[in-house]
Amino acid sequence: MDYDPQELEARWRERWSESGRYEADPDADADDATFVTVPYPYPSGGMHIGHARTYTVPDVYARYRRQQGDNVLFPIAWHVTGTPIIGAVERLKNREEKQLSVLTDTYNVPEDTLSDLESPMGWARYFIEEHYKKGMQSLGLSVDWRREFTTNNERYSKFVEWQYRTLRERGRLEKGLHPVKFCTNEEQPVTTHDLLEGENAEFQEYTLVRFGWERNGGDVVVPMATLRPETVHGVTNAYIDPEATYVVAEVDGETWFVSDYAADKLEYQARDVEILETVEGAELVGQTVENPVTGDDVLVLPADFVDADNATGVVMSVPAHSPDDYVALQEAKADADYLESFGIDPADVAAIEPIPILDIDSDDDAYGEIPAKSAVENRGIESSDDPALEKATKDLYNKEFHAGRLKEFYGDYAGGLVEEVRDDFKADGIEAGQFDVMQEFSEEVVCRCGGDVVVAEQDTWFLSYDDEDWKELAHDVADGLDAIPENTRDEYHHTIDWLNGWPCIRNYGLGTRLPWDDQFVIEPLSDSTIYMAYYTIAHRLQEIPTEELTQEFFDALFYGPEAVDDAPEKALELREEWDYWYPVDYRFSGNDLITNHLTFYQFHHGELFDEPQWPQGIVIMGMGLLEGQKMSSSKGHVVLPGEAIGEYGADTVRFFLLNSAEPWQDYDWRDDLVGSVHDQLERFWNRAQEIIADPGPDDQPDLETVDRWLLSKLQDTVRDVTTAMDESETRSASQAAFYNFEESLRWYRRRTDLDRPAAKWTLRTVLETRLRLLAPFIPFMTNELHEQLTGTPAEDAPWPEPDAAFEDESVELEERQVERLTEDVRDIIGVTDSDPDTIRVYVAADWKRDVFETVVDNGDNVGAIMGQVMQDPDLRERGNDVNDLVQDLVDQTRGRDESTLRAQLELDEADTYERAADFLGREFDAEVEVFAEDDPDIVDPADRASKAIPFRPAVHLE
Repeated sequence: MDYDPQELEARWRERWSESGRYEADPDADADDATFVTVPYPYPSGGMHIGHARTYTVPDVYARYRRQQGDNVLFPIAWHVTGTPIIGAVERLKNREEKQLSVLTDTYNVPEDTLSDLESPMGWARYFIEEHYKKGMQSLGLSVDWRREFTTNNERYSKFVEWQYRTLRERGRLEKGLHPVKFCTNEEQPVTTHDLLEGENAEFQEYTLVRFGWERNGGDVVVPMATLRPETVHGVTNAYIDPEATYVVAEVDGETWFVSDYAADKLEYQARDVEILETVEGAELVGQTVENPVTGDDVLVLPADFVDADNATGVVMSVPAHSPDDYVALQEAKADADYLESFGIDPADVAAIEPIPILDIDSDDDAYGEIPAKSAVENRGIESSDDPALEKATKDLYNKEFHAGRLKEFYGDYAGGLVEEVRDDFKADGIEAGQFDVMQEFSEEVVCRCGGDVVVAEQDTWFLSYDDEDWKELAHDVADGLDAIPENTRDEYHHTIDWLNGWPCIRNYGLGTRLPWDDQFVIEPLSDSTIYMAYYTIAHRLQEIPTEELTQEFFDALFYGPEAVDDAPEKALELREEWDYWYPVDYRFSGNDLITNHLTFYQFHHGELFDEPQWPQGIVIMGMGLLEGQKMSSSKGHVVLPGEAIGEYGADTVRFFLLNSAEPWQDYDWRDDLVGSVHDQLERFWNRAQEIIADPGPDDQPDLETVDRWLLSKLQDTVRDVTTAMDESETRSASQAAFYNFEESLRWYRRRTDLDRPAAKWTLRTVLETRLRLLAPFIPFMTNELHEQLTGTPAEDAPWPEPDAAFEDESVELEERQVERLTEDVRDIIGVTDSDPDTIRVYVAADWKRDVFETVVDNGDNVGAIMGQVMQDPDLRERGNDVNDLVQDLVDQTRGRDESTLRAQLELDEADTYERAADFLGREFDAEVEVFAEDDPDIVDPADRASKAIPFRPAVHLE
């Protein structure tokens, strides 16, 4: 039977669908209940191969747990909350060329279908049905489709309303001015999922140093932003972009000089701003401004490296402690013509010298009196274009923060470490009117609509993630997780620590309305924190009228009959199903969601549910590349799962995605490698068909050593695959079950007569076990082959367990000796370029074996070994030979497991090689003779026997 993945896979999809194979209901007879989830897709576009991997990894775990005897729930739903779909529809209606290209060229939307996508839910439904759902079903995902829903479904909205009323009642929601990410185009707050760029941007509070400037007889504040307010004593000059647009504006009743963009940002941050005059930056060039802390006059220099869109657009220079500033000052001094073009006397600039403001506690002398100068000169940096400058600046900033002590002119703060006094110094400066503050992002942020995103102070409802007691709860949830990989636990704790209040509403968009103020919509990252609980009862809620889904209904459902006065009977029935499935055993999710969704998930579960219902585990997944490049829908640089499955088959697509990297590692889709996987699976199929056609006897016959060796290796493989699967190491598991064991099979096929009944029985046993091990990865092929072999699909057969009857370390060691001898002979033939008629194998003499045992007893302690062997008169007489042998054996055994070495001592080395002589003879088309080194009848024309050491025989070719 030829391998035809399209026909085979279509048949199994139909069987699964007709039988409802993966519809999961509570089952008291199951060994355990396992609940696996993955973030529901946001169907703002089509499904590509990166999504395919996201959903296939948890499917493998779900299938594995079913074979382990668990009752497994693996649901999916569709996230449509927010504005990205609305924005996509508007771009379609406007017939934007780029949008049309993505739809028709990348996602193959028929032109006559485009009109169906001109409403938000028309758009969502198209990509749900035609891309995601078809793609998931084609991949063979074992999803319970009865439970699917969209997040603007009225019943789901009732669930979210319950959640937010409960959070408000518990004091986890507050209203007030709060910094938010604000799209200046859409004129509303946005969050991570709405962003085109800057998804990981963090809020940064800049200190504004209020430099003073006398302009046209009036006082003007020239605020300069810094993250290092303590360096104000070291300011020597300032920089401005002479060609950028600036404004003179009244800000909260004062006259300020800032960039025009900064004026807009200040207004968004709840400042009262009125533009008085628009000017060029050149107006400030050559002027002096007064340092508000020191009273010193500071010269303003022109610089094209100043970004007028960042902070206030005017920057202060501290060349003693900023390598960037130090290099910029040297370059300014060297360009007299440029300075003179602005009326600046180069001599005034040449006179500027760095002012050191701190000393660094350090055991080395890497930094001198002027740390920035040392950092630049030690690295050989000569220009501001040198890429080493960024790291030099970062390293020095870090060093000074942790080990910098302020000099004596800092008064009460003299001698203080920067990290200990910075906040207090800043607070004092604000109180004295020398400093102000401004919010900015750590990087540029752009909305998906193309609009600029700024920090805005908004009167909004926000989740109080900054409440210390809520943070403690979230930390407890994180501590109890099985975090995979383990290092992600620290990332959850870090995120919990820095999270502040999170704005949870929008002015418009799809989703659930705020229950006490329906002019607002709950934003996407806030309505998706406990929806996993909704999965457990989603299909059964369809039977209940929407108006009955009250606050009391959900209180009874999630908190029990004692939570309300008159608990609805239906709610208590649903509570049984929720309680059966909850908590979520494993959530599989992208690493980019650690800093938002996954941490919110822990906050909300910690607050709303008791500890037994808290998440049990989170597995993080990496990102995907396509032929070495980042996937991009807008550039058409994607592979659609349907096209890949049509060309290679779903099993091939799955196996490549699962085998190319561990889930948390990034992977690279490469067509040539995918094609190679298809060929390997086809060879596996063909080998399996040969076994199925002639499976050998039903009962176990007498087995030869090589049969027992393969069966022993099989038990090792079962154990390795099971261990890997328990840790969600899909690559390690699939490698062990498929590629690694293929190596053993190749050796077995070389070693033995495959027509023997025992060989046929062995290969059948091996195939049956491997099909079960591979069933989670390639379910179509394994189900078909296992059913042909046994009458039962692989997924319905139990997961294999190691069979102690077939575990035999001695036969594995014997066979390893034969493999090693084969490799040695092949190497000698290669080196000597010979074609031997006779191969003589010499096994080490008994006295050498005695020395080997002494080495095993004493490890690598050469002195103890020599002291013991020299007590034997026979060994003592051998002198240097014993000494040389001890050194060889210590090197050979160092680091090896002692139990394996002791098992080796039980082997009859000569007998092992003699039983393998026929194989070696066939392998090299030569006669094979085996001798013990001390055999009186030995044939040793080349005097090779004396070179033998235990388990490394000497070899002579003739």
